[in-house]
Amino acid sequence: MLKETLLNAVQAGGAQMQHYFNGMFTISSKSNINDLVTEADYASEKAIIETIQKEYPDHFILSEETGEVKSASEYKWIIDPIDGTINFANGIPICCVSIGLEKAGEIIMGAVYNPFMNELFVAEKGMGAMLNNQKIKVSTKTNVGNSCLVTGFPYTYIDVENGPLEIFSTLIKKAIPVRRLGSAAIDLCWVAAGRFDGYFEHHLQAWDSAAGFLMVMEAGGKVTDFAGKDYSVYQKQIIATNGLIHEELIGIVNGKEII
Repeated sequence: MLKETLLNAVQAGGAQMQHYFNGMFTISSKSNINDLVTEADYASEKAIIETIQKEYPDHFILSEETGEVKSASEYKWIIDPIDGTINFANGIPICCVSIGLEKAGEIIMGAVYNPFMNELFVAEKGMGAMLNNQKIKVSTKTNVGNSCLVTGFPYTYIDVENGPLEIFSTLIKKAIPVRRLGSAAIDLCWVAAGRFDGYFEHHLQAWDSAAGFLMVMEAGGKVTDFAGKDYSVYQKQIIATNGLIHEELIGIVNGKEII
């Protein structure tokens, strides 16, 4: 029943995305002018939460726009009603619904749905990762030099040593392709599917990575923080790879290794 509810919830959110896409809807800003929230975000979130609470009214909810709907339940639904809102608002179909399900502090299930590409990614702890009911696996590249990477940039630039732009510059100066899609959940799913070999980002929220993190792990990849320690969706920094290039990418991200 948990998985059925998860799938119903992402599809309910996806239906709202399709309803509003390339139409007229209100747009407002949050932390800054380019940190957007749209009428569609709220409609998707409402549909998702209603779907979950119909079956599990006592479960904890953590969602990007609503925030926390607290309870004493050991189950927590971590929701991004539209990951890639800027893309969505501009009619770019690289955006999705992302939902992770946590039990007693561990992510046990996740789903990411892009209705415009008709791609539904699903992962269950210990059961593997799937794309449209077909099992997926990470790539087999063995070095960063011939990898295809993906990253994201925070809305407010993080002015730290070896920050996002510095790492990006290091990589592209070595002719290593680095993409920026604008959706962390899709970035992670595409690592899981072997389309990208690695992903790194300096500043994520739990709803950005809760489902995609599990997707990579269940597809045979590796996910850590920048120090190589076990990843938690409640921390900001993330490196996700096929596992084979992981240590090399950690070195590059920390400015300790020249490609």
